[in-house]
This record gives sequence, C-alpha cells and structure tokens, in this order.
Amino acid sequence: MRWSDLRQSRNIEDRRGLGGRGVAVGGGGIGILILAVAIYLCGGDPTQLFQGGIPQGEQPVSQTASNSAAPQDTNRQFAGAIIGSLEDMWREVLPQQARIRLREPKLVLFTGQVQSACGYASAATGPFYCPGDENLYLDFAFFDELRREFKAPGDFAQAYVIAHEYGHHIQNLTGMMSKVQSAGQNNRLSVALELQADCYAGVWANRAQQQGRLEAGDAEEALRAAAAVGDDMIQKRTRGVVVPESFTHGSAQQRMEWFSRGMKSGDMRQCQTLR
Repeated sequence: MRWSDLRQSRNIEDRRGLGGRGVAVGGGGIGILILAVAIYLCGGDPTQLFQGGIPQGEQPVSQTASNSAAPQDTNRQFAGAIIGSLEDMWREVLPQQARIRLREPKLVLFTGQVQSACGYASAATGPFYCPGDENLYLDFAFFDELRREFKAPGDFAQAYVIAHEYGHHIQNLTGMMSKVQSAGQNNRLSVALELQADCYAGVWANRAQQQGRLEAGDAEEALRAAAAVGDDMIQKRTRGVVVPESFTHGSAQQRMEWFSRGMKSGDMRQCQTLR
C-alpha cells in the first residue's frame, strides 16, 4: 500500500512504554467485567482477560511515550497515516450516506496493558474500540501475531485491522452499537456487528483503491486477514473443532464476503448486516 505521503492524523495518543501502571482498577474487578462485555461486542476474545490476568511488572519499551512520533517509528507513522485517511474518507462519506457528522475518535497506542473507559485490558485482548471514551486501542504486537500466528502478513492487512476498529466507531455514531448492546448477549447480533465493521473497512478500501493507493496483492492481504480472524478458523486452530452456534464474529467466508461488499460498492448503505 502506498501510504507514506498520506496526511498524518493528530488524533493519536501514544501511551507505549507506560504499561498501564499506576492506574487503579476499582470496584472489585468490575472494570474488567465491563471491558469483557465491550470486547465481546466490539471485537476480540473476552476470555483472554481472565485466562491471562493483568501482567505484572510490565517493562517499558525503549521509546519514551509521547504524542509525537520519532522519525524512525514506522509503525507510528503508518498508524497515523491510516487514521488520517479514515478521517478524510468518513468525514465525507458519513454525512453523504448517513446524514451524520463525523466525530473523530482517537487511536491510543499502548504496550502490554492499558486503561480505558471500558476498563483495564492487556494486549492479549487484541485491538479494540471502547464506546465509553470513543477511542481505538492498539498494541503493535498484534501485527506480529497477525503475521506469525494468523499467517496474514502485509501492510494492507494491518490497515484492514485499523479500519475495522474505526468501523466500530462509525457504528457507535449511527446507533448500531447501542442497539446491539441493549439486546444483551446475543451471538447473532454480535456477528452482525462485526460483519458490518468489516464492510465499513471495505468502504474505506474502496476509497484507497480509487485513489491509487493499493498495490498488487493488497486486496488479497486484507481478505486473508479477514478470513484468518473468522470464528471457524480460530476455533479450528485453538480447539480443533468448529461450533457455529458459538460464533461471535462470523465465519471466514462471511468476513471476506462483507469486506468485499464494502470494497466493491464504496457505499456504507450496502452494509446492512441485520436485514
């Protein structure tokens, strides 16, 4: 993907190296329970919170956490460029297609663990969106996992991950997220939420394609990533058996289909997964 000359977003908060230390979690763990619900609805496996616990003594990385990126910090520059591109696209598309004005979220970069309005999370939860503070949260270690464990390398695969989480923010603005949350734990609605976020990521990919940003193989990278995080693929890899009724994010085929629908149409109105 050709991204190096894209506008850098100012909505980046760099907490890397802080490790979430010094932040108290009150309420006897209620914050973690809230986050588990948010992650269940908004992308990620909430069981990771309880299997791994909260890491202790997290060591800071060598880079000092700040809101400005060092010139050699390619990951930071990449994330800033993708968020900038998403802002520019949704600032135009959202009013046109949904008659809603974009309220820009912030991307919070962290290492190891982080505190959000949804509670306390470790990197094991993966990237997530918190509707409570309207922030996206990302530990770049997930990109390594995407390449190593999920066999989905490439910068456009990484861009898809960010665009998917941004899609959850769009759902928050349109009211789709509150609709799903008010229904309580419902796997069918959870799947619909995730597939719509995939479709919204595809809408952004359409714009990137129209702008000549995509290179050979980029679309395949995103589709490979979408398939790799399908519930059936994850269950096969971790459990050896697929249980469709337990799906919360959609199958590999569904995730590819909805991303493709958004990418082909460039129209968020084609992303009605609850029909």
